[in-house]
Amino acid sequence: MSGTLRCVRPSLCLPLRRFHNAKSAPHVRFSSGREATASTENVQAPSSSSSKSPLGQDRYNALLKTKGNLYPRLDNKDFIPLGDFDAKFGHFKEGETDENIEVLVRGRVNSLRLSGSKLLFIDLVQEGHRVQGLCNLAKLSYAGISTTQFTDFAHSIRRGDIYEIKGHPHKTARGQSTVLATGLPKLLAPCLHDLPTLFESEQSRIRYRHVDLLVNERPADILRLRANIIEYIRSTLQSSGYIEMQTPILAKNAGGAIARPFQTAAVEFPDRYVALRTAPELWLKRLILAGFDRVFEIGPCFRNEGIANSSFMQEKYQSLPKLEVKFNNPFPQIDFFAGLNTALRRPLPDLSAPDAEDQLKQLFHDHDIKLPKLPTLPRLLDRLSSLYLESQCNEPTWITHYPECLSPLSKSFVDPDTKQRVAARAELFIQGREYVNTYEEENSPFEQRRKFVEQL
Repeated sequence: MSGTLRCVRPSLCLPLRRFHNAKSAPHVRFSSGREATASTENVQAPSSSSSKSPLGQDRYNALLKTKGNLYPRLDNKDFIPLGDFDAKFGHFKEGETDENIEVLVRGRVNSLRLSGSKLLFIDLVQEGHRVQGLCNLAKLSYAGISTTQFTDFAHSIRRGDIYEIKGHPHKTARGQSTVLATGLPKLLAPCLHDLPTLFESEQSRIRYRHVDLLVNERPADILRLRANIIEYIRSTLQSSGYIEMQTPILAKNAGGAIARPFQTAAVEFPDRYVALRTAPELWLKRLILAGFDRVFEIGPCFRNEGIANSSFMQEKYQSLPKLEVKFNNPFPQIDFFAGLNTALRRPLPDLSAPDAEDQLKQLFHDHDIKLPKLPTLPRLLDRLSSLYLESQCNEPTWITHYPECLSPLSKSFVDPDTKQRVAARAELFIQGREYVNTYEEENSPFEQRRKFVEQL
C-alpha cells in the first residue's frame, strides 16, 4: 500500500509508509513523526519487529530541545475564550483592527495555511468555536522575530497542537475574526499523534471516539445539543415544582421495566447477585408514596438486550394529576382506534369481546400481515400500531387513546366515540421512534392486578 499525502504544510508531501501484516493488525494506529495520514482507514499497526522509538517520542524529543517546557502553566491575563471573541469583536468592519487592545486566545490547531514565506494563518478551535490567528513576519520583525525563528516555528507547529496566540483583534477583508499576532504563538501542549483530516470508518469512529469528536463536527454538535436539551428539560421541570432525585443504579432487583438486566456481584455480598437498574420507575413511585408531590430523575438505565445495552432516560411522577394532552402547536395527534380504522379501512373489533384475539388474527390474514411471535392481543395491536401509526410520525406526533390491554400501568376509561376501553396515555413519536411516554398512573391495586392477569 503506497500513496501520496497532501499535508497541511505545502512544503511536505511524503509517501505513506508500507505496513506489513495489515490484515492481522489488532488495531488502527496513527503514524508518528512527520508521516501524517489523511485517514486512519488504511493505516495499520506496524509489525512487532519494528525497532523504532515509541509513537510520538521522536517529536517530543525534538520539541523538547527547541522549546523547553512543552506543558507550561497558564497565564490568564488578557485571556478571552474563543466563544467570546466573536461576541466582543464581531462588530468590527472588514479590515478593521484595534491596536489599543491586546487579547490572548487559546485553542487546538485545526488547520494551517502558509502564504508565501511571510504569512502563516492558524485556525484555532475550542468548544465548537473558531478563531483565526495571523502571523505576519513583516509585523513580527518589529518584535525581534527573525526570519529563521519564523521559519522554524512554521515547520514545528502541527495540526492538533494546543497553542495560545496574543495579539490585536482584527477582521479580515473576507469577514474572518482574526488575532493579529504580536509575537510567535506559544505551545501549551503538543499533539504527539498526527490528527487525521478524514475519519469516516464506522469501526474506527467507535473505537476512537475522542478522535471522531475532534475531526467530525456533527458528533460533537450532537453532544452539545443533547446537553442543551437535558438542561432545558431539567429547568422546565424545576420551574414547575418538580424535585430532581437520584435513585440507586445497583440494587438487589432491577425492577421497573420488562427487560433483561445486567447482573454482577459485590465484594461485601458474595453470596447474592445485584443488578443494574433497567428503569428508575419503582424508586420514584416510592418517593411519591413517601410524600413528595413531584419528582423526576434524568440518568442512565441498563438493559442487557443487543448491542445498545444502555439508554438515557428521563422519568417524572406527580401525585394526583390528570393527563391532558392539549397543544395548540406544533404537534398533531393520532387517535389509536380512529387512525387504525382509517388505515385498515375497517373498524377494529370490540377488544373486550372473548374472540377479539381471533378476529384480529383474521384481520392480519386478510391484509397479508405476518403474525408476531406469540400473537397475543397486546402484541397484535402493537404490531398494527408499528405498521400503520408510528410510520406516519415523521414529524413530532402524539398517539393517544391506546387500548387498555397495551397500557396495564395506566388508568383506563370507555371512549365515548369508539366505545372501546382506552388508556389515559399518550406517546410522542418523531421519525417513527418513541420519545415520550406519558400516562395517568393506575393507583388501584385491584385494577392493576386485573390488567396484569388479563395479559397472562
